[in-house]
Amino acid sequence: MAFSMYKMTQTMRWYGPTDVLSLKELKQAGITGIVTALHEIPVGEIWTKEAIWERKQFIADHELEWSVIESLPVHEDIKKKSGEYKKYIENYKTSLKNIGEAAIKVVAYNFMPILDWVRTDHYFENKEGAFILKYDPVKFAFFDLFLLKRKEVEKDYSEEEIFAAKELGEKLSTQEKDELFKSILLGLPGSKENFTPEIIKQQLETYQHINDEQLRKNLVYFLSEVAPVAEESGVKLAIHPDDPPFSVLGLPRVVGTEKDIEYILENVNVNANGLCYCTGSLGANPKNDLLRIFDKFRDRIHFLHLRNVTKESSGVFMESNHLDGDVPMTEVVKRILKLMQDRQQSLPMRPDHGYLHSMEAHMNYYAGYSFIGRLKGLAELRGLELGLLETFK
Repeated sequence: MAFSMYKMTQTMRWYGPTDVLSLKELKQAGITGIVTALHEIPVGEIWTKEAIWERKQFIADHELEWSVIESLPVHEDIKKKSGEYKKYIENYKTSLKNIGEAAIKVVAYNFMPILDWVRTDHYFENKEGAFILKYDPVKFAFFDLFLLKRKEVEKDYSEEEIFAAKELGEKLSTQEKDELFKSILLGLPGSKENFTPEIIKQQLETYQHINDEQLRKNLVYFLSEVAPVAEESGVKLAIHPDDPPFSVLGLPRVVGTEKDIEYILENVNVNANGLCYCTGSLGANPKNDLLRIFDKFRDRIHFLHLRNVTKESSGVFMESNHLDGDVPMTEVVKRILKLMQDRQQSLPMRPDHGYLHSMEAHMNYYAGYSFIGRLKGLAELRGLELGLLETFK
């Protein structure tokens, strides 16, 4: 049957030659594709043909394919449409052309100001004894109000939220406060950068007059410039949803809801301007209907991040088993399979995040990127996919 021909291209993220995991070890997971980036190149600088081809060949030497670039970062000047934003947009275009020449088909990126994904706990112990990523709004409020102490922070919180944060802070040890601070201000994975309070407050000031509407316009301007170049170069752009999909530190967020995605895709209506469908990021917002979002934007989905979360009414959310949580993963994978058969094309997928199991607790992994945890997720998703393919026969 034709349906059995198109399965998700199974990939894993690799942070380059300095990653704790080698390509040899990742290949043993049974994957065929690698998701990575040239992390050593400063944000905004051109990815040269030589650098791209060298990394691609290194991956090919391990009998793997560089399937997706994650990510080609967007410079802060572009997000703010200030400073040298025009130069950085031109550099981005050149990088896309060079990527296209190297026949790498998908580039994932995000448009989150200053910080990438944010969690309050990187090593929360779940009931099975493994360590997971967790977001606790009370902990975040304590950090924001009493550790970072950003300008006019009280405006963003109710009296009840301030009281709860203060009460929590009185129970935290100095070590726990330090750990919370470090967890929230961790730099981008794959980067050596860690943010200090001074740096973060200086950068927050530069967004003081940029609200959601302005950031959204800046994103559309950026895409109107680069998406046609991507289209001509045979490259698909896949924007990653905001993580978490709501404002943090008073910063604007514009890729968290169905309406956000609709605005982005309709205002730059070329197929190369597409979506990284991340079930975890979108799933952290209780108002998001993941199946509706998939159905509505299926023609513009270019990359898949499959992970699961559980949410609480308090606003807490945390990682869960890939097949068990608030994300209806079975229905999601059914729709992915149908989409691939309709397109007659496989889509790249990676099992996003994973538990840190106790036997690997000593390993210096990036948070969420342990080996055993991702292997478990990959095996579960692969089994689900193969089982569902039988229903198409």
